[in-house]
Amino acid sequence: MTSLDALLKQHIESQVHFALEEDIGSGDITAQLIPEEQRIKATVISREKAILCGQAWVDSVFAQLKGDVTLTWHCQDGDVLTANQPFLTITGHARTILTGERTALNFLQTLSYTATITQEYCRIVDGTSLRILDTRKTLPGMRQAQKYAVTVGGGQNHRMGLYDAFLIKENHIMAAGSISNAVAMAQKIAPGKTIEVETENLDEVAMAVSAGADIIMLDNFSYDNMRTAVDRFKGQVKFEASGNMSQEQLLNVASTGVDFVSIGALTKHVHAIDLSMRVLIDQ
Repeated sequence: MTSLDALLKQHIESQVHFALEEDIGSGDITAQLIPEEQRIKATVISREKAILCGQAWVDSVFAQLKGDVTLTWHCQDGDVLTANQPFLTITGHARTILTGERTALNFLQTLSYTATITQEYCRIVDGTSLRILDTRKTLPGMRQAQKYAVTVGGGQNHRMGLYDAFLIKENHIMAAGSISNAVAMAQKIAPGKTIEVETENLDEVAMAVSAGADIIMLDNFSYDNMRTAVDRFKGQVKFEASGNMSQEQLLNVASTGVDFVSIGALTKHVHAIDLSMRVLIDQ
């Protein structure tokens, strides 16, 4: 299981608080149909093969609801779930469990999908030096959560946001006047921060390397041009391939020698793992 740092834990608490507030509003009127003292035992299962991800969000859901509920996890984040496999047992007050059910499953099904699809990409390049990166193409408000899920699936995080690294794209270059101007300003504004430059041809690659970039993004390059860029400047910079990268392209990209490939689909093409919760017995 990928560890949670203090900042992520704080984010989980606030994210879950908002999700519960959004769902419950002035109160769960349907839960009031159930006697207040009623206790149940329920199990959560996956209807399909998946990588489990999102335990901390589920734990936070029921902790914040403050009911008498116990969660027993039979699997951990990063474990492979098979179809119809029970992986979580929940016992306690029925009202609390049923109120938290949908919010908990929403986090689990979304994050487990991100982890699952990431692992699919990573398996393809297993045994090569190519590393799978995510992007900033995330659901609003779900940035830290989805990026955590990427690491659970075996991928690596690109920059978290606009604050922790430079990614100088075409419009930045035009506004700054040139690649060299943009890189020089970046070095002055935040010395020590990683500087990545997006390039569209080999001439721009040479300019970015000469300017002192740390990483060169090869945007929609042919495989031959990727290989040429790596051969010319290997050891001077790192290279990232980008541009609607599909699973079918990955091994060809890996063969060029680039270091990273960024995949927006890991987080922007959102699907949900099919999960369900079933009440087993009354207590």
